[in-house]
Amino acid sequence: MTRFVENSIVFPYKRSLGPVIGAFMTGLTEQRILGIRSGDQVIVPPLEWDPQTGAELDPDGMVEVGPAGTVESWTWVPAPSEQHPLGHPFAFAFIRLDGASTPLLHAVDTGAPDALRVGARVAPRWRGSRVGHIGDIIAFVPGEQPEVDGPDSGPAEAPVTMMDYNASITYRNPVPPVLDRLREASRDQRIIGQRCPVCERVYSGGRGYCPIDAVELGEEQDVDLPHTGTITNFTIVTPVQYPGQTETEPFARVFVLLDGTDVILPYQPVVELPVGEVRVGKRVAAAWAPPNDDIDDAGAMGGAYGHLIGWIPSGEPDVEDPDLVNRIF
Repeated sequence: MTRFVENSIVFPYKRSLGPVIGAFMTGLTEQRILGIRSGDQVIVPPLEWDPQTGAELDPDGMVEVGPAGTVESWTWVPAPSEQHPLGHPFAFAFIRLDGASTPLLHAVDTGAPDALRVGARVAPRWRGSRVGHIGDIIAFVPGEQPEVDGPDSGPAEAPVTMMDYNASITYRNPVPPVLDRLREASRDQRIIGQRCPVCERVYSGGRGYCPIDAVELGEEQDVDLPHTGTITNFTIVTPVQYPGQTETEPFARVFVLLDGTDVILPYQPVVELPVGEVRVGKRVAAAWAPPNDDIDDAGAMGGAYGHLIGWIPSGEPDVEDPDLVNRIF
């Protein structure tokens, strides 16, 4: 049975809101919900263009709606995830706010599904401290009167013009059997590759096939690789403090050509090698974590090689070969 590993990438970005969305977000800090006129319609949340005609809408056509409204349809969320707006069961509902022509999708907090129905009247529960985000409305609650959760800090001191976001994407990748063998071998301080029986090229990294001959490589093709090599290329990374980033100082990632092979190990960390001393031709040797150390699914260095934590200077003289920089594969 194929094993899978999930990895998530989270990265922040900032966007300019413009005159329409900026006004809407500023209104939320004032406990006001704004829509925008499009002919006889009032669109909520406001848009910069009419979704039916594509016509640009006038920012001066912003009007206040609600704050109460009527539930037009809903669905119950019995087991919220960390990405949901509430940490306990709730409903997502289309709510037509008073004075609006289009429904607003938001959370409704009723405690139980039998407390909600189509046609129910709901009003917003506002955060006490509002920043100009749709989350300033924690949820809608039954009734006609808005609520405020905690002390009210008041509206924003200045119009909301920018917004910070965290975007994320999750990958679910199959793990080739050779990758598990490679990681297990690393506990014994071994680096294994695979030799193609047709072209005799040696590969590493857990792909499990020869891309030249389209041959699947099994355990019988496993070979031990040397523990020394030469840096052929490198990059110095200056850390950006995104979510999950633990590095604070510039660090290096290097390409290592293993001795006596054509095998390149890309984007390897270095150990006890300052970034100012990283260079093409530098001789390095494998550095290992203790066999009993726990290694997560990403590996000690975020790659496939388990207990191989990086590459340390070997003390040998540099290799003077101008062709080294061409060795990236």
